[in-house]
Amino acid sequence: MIPLKDDNPRSTYPLVTVSLIAINVALFVHQLFMPQAEARAFIYQFGAVPALLIQGIHLYSPLTSMFLHGGLMHLLGNMLYLWIFGDNIEHLCGHFRFLIFYTLCGLIAFLSHFFADPFSEIPMVGASGAISGVLGAYLLRFPRARVLVFLPIFFWIWYTFRVPAFLLLGLWFAVQIINGLTVPASAGGVAWFAHIGGFVAGLLLVRRFEKRRYRISY
Repeated sequence: MIPLKDDNPRSTYPLVTVSLIAINVALFVHQLFMPQAEARAFIYQFGAVPALLIQGIHLYSPLTSMFLHGGLMHLLGNMLYLWIFGDNIEHLCGHFRFLIFYTLCGLIAFLSHFFADPFSEIPMVGASGAISGVLGAYLLRFPRARVLVFLPIFFWIWYTFRVPAFLLLGLWFAVQIINGLTVPASAGGVAWFAHIGGFVAGLLLVRRFEKRRYRISY
């Protein structure tokens, strides 16, 4: 199921969400115009490579890696989720608090990936760890919000329908856990444990970052 939009209005402009999307897109375009060897060096410098971090090299990379992507579909998928779910969490927290929340979730996501395979020489890039935190926050705070999803059956047959957020995001998280437990971390590809760590961080931290008037007891 691919989300298209949610039925969850907000009354403030999502300045930080839009800015994050713009930065990610701009950096991806920048990568596209680099020569191949230069682009590879760029990814290894600003992507988060656990084996280099152990040696004290590129200590800033867990932060910069959140703004780089390995391909167009990687970028589009991440930005779609950030656009759909980020605005409501930004409204809930306020602009500055949301930026700190997003960044912190991304860093915790990287640590989850790091501890799963601390000697990996594969660069970790992408906003998905931070966005996973947004998804965890959304699941906790807006579980019954309706999300319009797209379900392709064949190339010429597809369906759109609405599901509650808890179903969509709960299934998404289950997939991350299953793959995290069955796919070797050394295999590369998707950083499953980063997604898991970011999601759990979002669940645990969102109440700390909410504006006071939105805080509720559970």
